[in-house]
Amino acid sequence: MRSGSNTHLIWKDRSVLKQFRTAVSLHSHTSQSEESLDMIPRYTGKIPYLGKAIIRQQQKYHDNMGHPLDFARAFWRPPLTPREALRLEIGQIERELGLEALVSLSDHDNIQAGVMLGMFAKDKPQPISVEWTIPFGSTFFHMGVHNLPPRDAGDIMKELAAFTANPEPEDLGGLLAMLNNFPETLLILNHPMWDEKGIGASKHAQTLGRLLERHGHQMHALELNGLRSWEENSQVTWLGRDASLPVISGGDRHGYEPNAILNLTNAVSWPEFVDEIRNDKKSEILFMSQYREPLKMRIVQTMWDVVKEYPEHPEGGHTWADRVFFRDQQDAIKPISEIWGDGGPSVVRHFVMTMRLVENPSFRSALRFALAAKQEACL
Repeated sequence: MRSGSNTHLIWKDRSVLKQFRTAVSLHSHTSQSEESLDMIPRYTGKIPYLGKAIIRQQQKYHDNMGHPLDFARAFWRPPLTPREALRLEIGQIERELGLEALVSLSDHDNIQAGVMLGMFAKDKPQPISVEWTIPFGSTFFHMGVHNLPPRDAGDIMKELAAFTANPEPEDLGGLLAMLNNFPETLLILNHPMWDEKGIGASKHAQTLGRLLERHGHQMHALELNGLRSWEENSQVTWLGRDASLPVISGGDRHGYEPNAILNLTNAVSWPEFVDEIRNDKKSEILFMSQYREPLKMRIVQTMWDVVKEYPEHPEGGHTWADRVFFRDQQDAIKPISEIWGDGGPSVVRHFVMTMRLVENPSFRSALRFALAAKQEACL
């Protein structure tokens, strides 16, 4: 690749690891993150059996209530605490690769993971990072803002959140300029080709083009995402070439599977790694073995990680109903367990029951076979 970006597939060549000292895990979520429940219909739509089952339950809800179930007003929190997420990512790097680890946890519009880890591990400071939601045109984008200066992080987050809540297009350039003034902070446009809002691929591409035309010079890299397809990530690579931006890894982990894409480097600190990307524009990307699994199978596993029970968790986090929340018309937030003692609307209960099939080895094997039928040849 141009712009100093290189891609490595660990299942094809492990010897590349000998050239590097450190692996970097970027874009990973914790229990501090709010994830919209509208991922249920979006992610299950094309999965055998699950998709049709959820659609049937949605229709029943609509028929009974007279309106569709508004998934967008509900959200869930990933099962891992910041400390657990950090241990998971470090464990993969040290155990599977035998390298030192740099890990950046970036929850949606929330810096608490990095702040909390900084309180617990003062001997080894952790980066304060965030996945910032940027409304733009008729859609929105996500930017990974990694390694904010600790003293200013709270004030910076307030400014970023204010823009997300009330976006004024003319203010975006100023905020990006402010972030660029911190030489040890890294700005990555996450999964740029993903039409997350569903405005249509063509319209999304046009809007993305306008964003890069106006602000691409204020970004440092485009993300290859561990939960997006090889085809989409290849498009991001070409986009990076056109925009003269390096591509970089981003796992986007939400459950118990560690990040499927990492960066390799000889840097031993965040300032060194950031300098390597921002100034040298060098990026060595490593695809881990789990990326070879059918993507939809991995998404199903993540959803099961979200809804299964964790009796070892602190009180209030044992069941999925404790970790799924609903925001009412007055913007008050309550867990599903307080609103619906019987486990919530039938569409949600049915989804949880269906997901339990993932624990059955025979079902997993059959689903994996069905989903692997069109496995991408490059993998």
